[in-house]
Amino acid sequence: MSGDRLWFILLCILAPTFVAGQMPASDPIDGQTELNHKRWALMLQQYVDESGKVNYTGFKQDESALADYLNYLGKHQPLGDATKEELLAYYINLYNAATIKLILEHYPVSSIRDIKQPWGRKWIAVGDQQYSLNQIEHRILRKLEEPRIHFAINCASISCPKLLKVPFEAKRLEQQLEEVTRGFINDSLNNKITPDKISLSALFKWYRNDFTSSGSLQEYIRRYSKKPFAAKAKVEFIKYDWGLNEQ
Repeated sequence: MSGDRLWFILLCILAPTFVAGQMPASDPIDGQTELNHKRWALMLQQYVDESGKVNYTGFKQDESALADYLNYLGKHQPLGDATKEELLAYYINLYNAATIKLILEHYPVSSIRDIKQPWGRKWIAVGDQQYSLNQIEHRILRKLEEPRIHFAINCASISCPKLLKVPFEAKRLEQQLEEVTRGFINDSLNNKITPDKISLSALFKWYRNDFTSSGSLQEYIRRYSKKPFAAKAKVEFIKYDWGLNEQ
């Protein structure tokens, strides 16, 4: 067994223990079992538009269905021989669905930051453990060393990468991550690129180390940008808009 394969198997087993210190009660899926995201897919299609804006008023009508989906995910955590792609897809969907549920519980709100401890409160069930959004993002997803997660998870805010209208799936995760990354970097509302200056989303400032593990930030942006810019182009960061991403 290769070292990389062994690492992923161990991560599949230990991901829930990054923050909790013990194994969750298990009704796990393994690498041969495909999660059913049908109910999540239907809600995304119905309540999210092409720009990623959310109809929270409409979503509120299906809040119980969303709660059922989160409960389903919580009882089917990826253990055993789950792959890196399965881990990423699972926790991205969990994060996004939980964020919507959090907003609905306090709706109407003008911003997720109007909610007390929106990222720090532990309420998201995975097995018999309770997680916060921060723990899912920083102690599980970021540990998988995939910087494109920052364009897949959505924080219910105007400056966030848009919420995809379909669930993330392991079998096509690479395509989906490329799609959301390219889309966000070329979105002129979040990143303004000219030959001599690149004004970037604050995400690139907050998580700069995630994007520069194998090169400069400019190199990462150039990989996806449709617009050319000079190697020594000035880099600036745009103020983040935490207003609710509501239709």
